[in-house]
Amino acid sequence: MRIRTIKLTKLQIEELEIFRDNKERSAVELKRIQAILLINKASDVELLKMITGFSYTYAMDLRTKFISKGLEALKDKKKKKPRALLTEGQRKEIVNMLQNSSPRAFGYSEDYWEIYMLARLIKEQYNVHYKSKTSYYIFFKEAKFTYHKPDKQYKKRDQEAIDNWKKTYFPIIKNFFNEEKTVVLFEDEMMLSTQTTTQKIWLPRGEFPKIDVTSKREIRCVYGFLDLKTGHEHAFKALRANSEETCKILEKIGNVYKNYKIIIVWDNAPWHKSAQVKEFLSKTKHSFYLMQFPPYAPELNPQEHVWKAGRTNVSHNTFIDDIDKATDKFIGFLNDTIFDYKFGD
Repeated sequence: MRIRTIKLTKLQIEELEIFRDNKERSAVELKRIQAILLINKASDVELLKMITGFSYTYAMDLRTKFISKGLEALKDKKKKKPRALLTEGQRKEIVNMLQNSSPRAFGYSEDYWEIYMLARLIKEQYNVHYKSKTSYYIFFKEAKFTYHKPDKQYKKRDQEAIDNWKKTYFPIIKNFFNEEKTVVLFEDEMMLSTQTTTQKIWLPRGEFPKIDVTSKREIRCVYGFLDLKTGHEHAFKALRANSEETCKILEKIGNVYKNYKIIIVWDNAPWHKSAQVKEFLSKTKHSFYLMQFPPYAPELNPQEHVWKAGRTNVSHNTFIDDIDKATDKFIGFLNDTIFDYKFGD
């Protein structure tokens, strides 16, 4: 007698095969997987019995449980846990070493641990080698380490100067927040290009979308001013970032906040300090008060978070054919979004 039943989906079959190919599967788990796969192929009942030792009824019951509960229904609950290669005391020694020593204490020139360093150390000191990286991840987890890329910083960065700037200017800026008819704006510029930028996204297994790209390179500049008190953004499009465009944009932001004292905190770009900008400031009817961030400290500027949100929601993973339409859309998103960011965070 041949087995007749509804076929499993391609995804379900792939899930079973991956589960089967894991070297840690027990003999019972392998037989259960094989039984379901044989049923799916409409194999002979006698063949099913010969290969797995299971009856048709039991195999169908396994299949039903798998469809409703997933792989968890196929696991062997009597399977013994794998023997620990290290004693509890040895594991505590390793965790303590991670928490209190850097790789330099063991002859490395680096300050931070990597998997290969820990693996070599355990091999040298305890003559133990784990086949899976997961075993080493567990040590870092027990030591309360997190796994992420280091942040980048400029080589010329002067941390003492940055700390002094924060100590001096943070209180001044916070006092401005409390003044009536005074607005504090954090400014920056960014370039939007027709060259496609991508970021990782979650996709169903087996799907590999492709995004069109172009060799054409057109650029537009976006000036952004974040009012941290309200969370409102004021973004403007420009052909480039220079002294002339900066004067035009300052005039626009001045018209937004007529009769206000306008505090602008921005970086040390040459066009922010040029003779042309100084001349504009000496003649304008608007009341500007300009402050510069310390050099090489972009993380102090909340506007950086605005750019990141714009790229994530608008321009990443998107083919840009018309640079002006894309820039208008980017600016529209920024100006319609409230950015809840606390100064000094």
